[in-house]
Amino acid sequence: MSSAGGPAIGTITTEVPARLDRLPWSRWHWMIVVGLGTVWILDGLEVTVVGNIASRLSESGSGLPISDSQVTGLGAALYVAGACSGALVFGWLTDRFGRKKLFLITLAVYLASTAMTALSFSAWWFFLFRFLTGFGIGGEYAAINSAIDELIPSKYRGRVDLIINGSYWLGAMGGALLSVLALDTGIFPENIGWRLTFALGVVLGLVILLVRRHVPESPRWMFIHGQSDGANAIVEGAEKEIEEETGAPLPKAGRAITIEQRRSISFVEIGRTLFRAYPKRATLGFSLFIGQAFLYNAITFGFSSILVKFFGVSSGTTGYFFAVIAFGNFLGPLLLGRLFDTVGRKKMISGTYILSGLLLFVTAWLFDQGWLNATTMTVCWCVVLFFASAGASSAYLTVSEIFPMETRAMAIALFYALGTAAGGISGPLIFSGLTSSGVVSDAVVAFCIGAALMVAAGVVAVLFAVDAEGKSLEDIARPLSQRTKPTGRPAGPPSAPAV
Repeated sequence: MSSAGGPAIGTITTEVPARLDRLPWSRWHWMIVVGLGTVWILDGLEVTVVGNIASRLSESGSGLPISDSQVTGLGAALYVAGACSGALVFGWLTDRFGRKKLFLITLAVYLASTAMTALSFSAWWFFLFRFLTGFGIGGEYAAINSAIDELIPSKYRGRVDLIINGSYWLGAMGGALLSVLALDTGIFPENIGWRLTFALGVVLGLVILLVRRHVPESPRWMFIHGQSDGANAIVEGAEKEIEEETGAPLPKAGRAITIEQRRSISFVEIGRTLFRAYPKRATLGFSLFIGQAFLYNAITFGFSSILVKFFGVSSGTTGYFFAVIAFGNFLGPLLLGRLFDTVGRKKMISGTYILSGLLLFVTAWLFDQGWLNATTMTVCWCVVLFFASAGASSAYLTVSEIFPMETRAMAIALFYALGTAAGGISGPLIFSGLTSSGVVSDAVVAFCIGAALMVAAGVVAVLFAVDAEGKSLEDIARPLSQRTKPTGRPAGPPSAPAV
């Protein structure tokens, strides 16, 4: 069956999911990781640079009439608001028009907005393009996580997703060290250095765009949306490349599903699926995002101010401390990621959330007692965030794999937007107010709020997390378009051509 203005729509039987899941790790998968995953480095660079240059932007010679609290408060909140808005808009478009079209568009939005931020001449211009930069980054979360999970074999999906999301902290390291160089007035004038940090983001984004052009569309999205021939061609190409690389034939997939293709899904059906069909999973996703969003957005945007106000660290050297913290953050997903595929999702998600929250309570108490200095505070944060970063990365993994294929990008966008709006917009505003007071007990309150939310999210994970390790996405959440249960029979009766 077909209709004008688009590909033919009908009922097909396909082995595409099973064929993708049985692939061994290869250069083809590395290309996907590099092309899609590296955008988190840009996000980390963006957020960290702004946090570390806040003090410099507020100085009279910066060329930008703006205060420290405006940068870390209003500017941070607008960036996150843009990310929430972009996630929702591009999330819906990603489910409707495909992963590849949107992950090219979202990166272009980021590039243009970051370039305009570097040219800021007034506070309103800076705020506008911080919002639009976030708008592009938010769209990236939905498009990229969808594509990654649909292209990576089930055996490796957990660790790959965590490490990719954790690569945010490589960007944070780069942003922290870059800010040290850019803020050195012996090298760059104070009204130029901070602009160059944003310009570097544009350069890195252009490099990523060149690689990303070669990343394929998701075959899973294609066969549901009437592009079964294209889906088959992509998988065949990957199989041929991998067989040539390994020198051995691939095993038979031996598993098929029957799909009634569709062009789009309504918001009503998305909402009904997420909240009526999967209420426990929806509660889980919301809780995980609130916990990590408040902790990370609040602390990341305010860390420089903490070092300067409470420990007397020079604004030009805070980047060194943050680079150390960022490295600890990256080590968490890197070293713990494999355990999410072996020990299991439920144990690792709940464990990392609860443990990081408890450690944050301990850090807050030590800080309140006056027993910390800039170095020991940094050590405490490294320990807390080693576990918290693995947990936070698992939030994106969770919402991208526990809902049906047709709602995946919108589910990521919705829970990211709801959780981040609750914790990521209010977090920076509340936290900047508490830390800017210069009163230790005020900052301790902010730490305890973040810790409590992380522990609460961990408890929700104990109750509702899904044992998704090693399972096909179609087994974790049956596609809305699926009309028969998966079979072990060869795909494709004559009336339903195999793909």
